[in-house]
Amino acid sequence: MSTVDLHYRRMGPEGAPVIMVLHGLFGTSDNWGSVGKELAEPSLPGTPAYDVLLVDLRDHGRSPHTEATSYPIMAADVHALVERLGLHDIILVGHSMGGKVAMVFAQRWPELLRNLVVVDISPREHENNHGHIIEALLTAELNTGTTRKEVEAQMGQRVKEPGVVQFLMKNLYWETEDQLAWRVNAPLLARDLPAILAAIGPERVQVPTLFIRGGASDYILREDIPAIKEQFPKARIETVPFAGHWVHAQAPEEVIAMIRAL
Repeated sequence: MSTVDLHYRRMGPEGAPVIMVLHGLFGTSDNWGSVGKELAEPSLPGTPAYDVLLVDLRDHGRSPHTEATSYPIMAADVHALVERLGLHDIILVGHSMGGKVAMVFAQRWPELLRNLVVVDISPREHENNHGHIIEALLTAELNTGTTRKEVEAQMGQRVKEPGVVQFLMKNLYWETEDQLAWRVNAPLLARDLPAILAAIGPERVQVPTLFIRGGASDYILREDIPAIKEQFPKARIETVPFAGHWVHAQAPEEVIAMIRAL
């Protein structure tokens, strides 16, 4: 499977330590925009700035739609981008699906990383609780002339959490003057969802790793921790007690502080 050229946004001073961020399922690089900006352009004088790259993974955001996806494939895309830009000594940050991509990258190319940061995901297989989201994306009627408000109402019929609806609506864009379209490749993700929910391989990772866990989330359970520490011997796990799965959105200051402390 050949790699694709991933879309990314870059901010911060050239020559500063590099942070590369990988978003989660149904997300885009925009989800990390405010965190990335604060890391690249600190609001407090005297705070070190980073060279921040916010990446759209394949079949998401402004990156190409493809015919297959899996963690090895997505990690290879990221590696191709790293090679193209000549990056090294990277702090690689991944949330949810992006966290598993980052873990696989660390298994295959540890020499390119300074640190690994995994936000609210464990290496194990996860349950499919995305069926209603996939169905909402696939069944939304994006006819010529349909408005964003009409699509939002359609999504709300299947996805009952308003915050999740707003998150998904960030994928909707005007393909032409009167035609809306999804940036996310919903048909492909529906077909390959088992590969996205799957566990990563068993290879151990010696890169210093920070797992950031949402205390109100079930993506990293207490019973997952021994297996994580076995596979990632240099890992430490921090919990943000009040945060759910979208830790970086619910607790941006805490996440930024943890990354800066690496």
